[in-house]
Amino acid sequence: MARVLVTPDLLRNLEGAYRWVLEGAGLEVIYPPEGLLLKDPAVLAAQLEGVDAVIASVEPYTREVLQASQLKVISRNGVGYDSVDVEAATDLGIAVAITPGVNQEAVAEHAVALMLAAAHGYPARQREAASGRWQRRILPRLAGKTLGLVGLGAIGKAMVPRALGLGMRVIAHDPVPDRDFAQRHGVRLCPFDQLLAEADVVSLHLPCTPETTDLINRRTLAKMKRGAILVNTARGGLVDEDALADALEGGRLRAAALDVFKIEPLPPDSPLAHMDNVVLCPHVGGTDEESLAAMSEMAARNVVDLYQGRWPPGRRIVNPQVRDRWRWQ
Repeated sequence: MARVLVTPDLLRNLEGAYRWVLEGAGLEVIYPPEGLLLKDPAVLAAQLEGVDAVIASVEPYTREVLQASQLKVISRNGVGYDSVDVEAATDLGIAVAITPGVNQEAVAEHAVALMLAAAHGYPARQREAASGRWQRRILPRLAGKTLGLVGLGAIGKAMVPRALGLGMRVIAHDPVPDRDFAQRHGVRLCPFDQLLAEADVVSLHLPCTPETTDLINRRTLAKMKRGAILVNTARGGLVDEDALADALEGGRLRAAALDVFKIEPLPPDSPLAHMDNVVLCPHVGGTDEESLAAMSEMAARNVVDLYQGRWPPGRRIVNPQVRDRWRWQ
């Protein structure tokens, strides 16, 4: 019987449509032992022994890990795939699948929540109230301010009506923007540097690639509007965290709201972990009850489609060049 390893902690031994889809197709569903550190490539490689497909989280599928495996499919429980060496997977004939179109509402809602929290002085206000210190600092409202979206894909687009509903203006930068969408919603497209200079809130919504790694760095932070807020619900690799900490401590930025980090979990000795003007979350932006169910079911259907000889539809396979030579057996 073909075996599928399910690695996301949120799905561990959880009943649901994803499991029924896999088991209904005759696949054996297994889980790694609780508490195992799959971010260690050697540990991950050991768990992949005898495994044909994986419903994957963000553990590292390096060339060495893939070469040591018999994987046919890596199906990400999400849309990001920067933890997978796609070139190596392609060389080895492994299909890499994602679950597009199911979590943009969750991410956008979470990003707006983080933006509101940072703009209204959290976590400092919570700590002050809990300690009995009623400082009641007066802060500016978001209505009338400018939100700058770096990336106008599905998640960036989902941000637009939420920001407009708050009375904000929206500008955006995207290398291949949907100009029709922007025009219909009154989103002004602009160069990246101009966005940094104009936006009161900069929200990141783009993948982490060699070109975008440390996109937010000392140089680009210096171009941001003084007193602006940075929100990152995309990928931790987009931000130089040391430079961000310095910009926050020095008053260049008023606040930051971060759901993702270069190292996850965030190391306790990170300066970002101890700042009263930084809102932190444990990489949960793309996951609410509805998106978890939808992502996991689509991830499972990607595996089953391939197992049963069907190619997953749309943009679910990120390395379609393996199609002509891909075989389960």
